[in-house]
Parts: sequence; C-alpha cells; structure tokens
Amino acid sequence: METAKAFAVRLKQAMERAGYEARPSVLEREFNTRYWGKPMTLHGVRRWLLGETMPRNDKILVLAEWLGETPQNLGFGIEGGIGAAAVRRGPRSGAYRDEELMNALMSLPVTQRRIVREVILTFARDAARERVATKGERAQG
Repeated sequence: METAKAFAVRLKQAMERAGYEARPSVLEREFNTRYWGKPMTLHGVRRWLLGETMPRNDKILVLAEWLGETPQNLGFGIEGGIGAAAVRRGPRSGAYRDEELMNALMSLPVTQRRIVREVILTFARDAARERVATKGERAQG
C-alpha cells in the first residue's frame, strides 16, 4: 500500500508540473484520450490519486508519456531511466522500421486513431481466418 501512496504523490506532482490540476476529472479525461484500451472510470483514477491502487505498467507508460516523465520515476520513484516513447517503441525491428507511418498515426486525433486501429484489427482477424481455412484444406487434401 505504501507503494501506491508514493505513486499518488508522484502522479499529483507530475500533473501539476505539466500544468494540470491534480483532480480525478482531469486525470480521467486526459488519460482516456491517450489510452487505447478500456477507458478508466472516474472512480478508478480517483483511487490512483488517493494512493489506494496503482495502475498497471501499460497505463503507467501512457501517464508518463503524457506528463513528460520517465515510467521508472513516475511509477516507482526510480530516477533516470529511458522515456516512455522509447520503452513503448522497443528495440528496432521490422515492425518498427516505418517510423513515418507510426508518427503519422500518432499525430491523428484519438477518434481517427481508433478508427484506424479497428480497420487494422479487422484485416488481422480476416487474415487469421484465412490461415485457419487454408490449414483445414491442407489437412483434408
């Protein structure tokens, strides 16, 4: 529980340094415009600010990137470390070579990014179905 309390202090300070009021309504709005997963409730982010719970690591990454902090410092009070964008990006690989595309995607408004995400996920599901169907045909033939 002490870890969650210390996180709450760091979160409030980071919000204020970034020019935001450390209020649940502000945190909920700003977090949910940046997070692609299930939105946080007002009650959930309030618990972060009160030090009752800690967000998962993926949420700490989003918070750190938004507030201009390192995930290590915001989440755990560890000075130094690498920025949230570098953690999210990971090592250079084929999946991340097209930075221009990723930068263009991230520059879109959240509503448009969600639409692009749904289109990509639809294509991925269709491709997975095609692979399953192809394997089934091979097994029969």
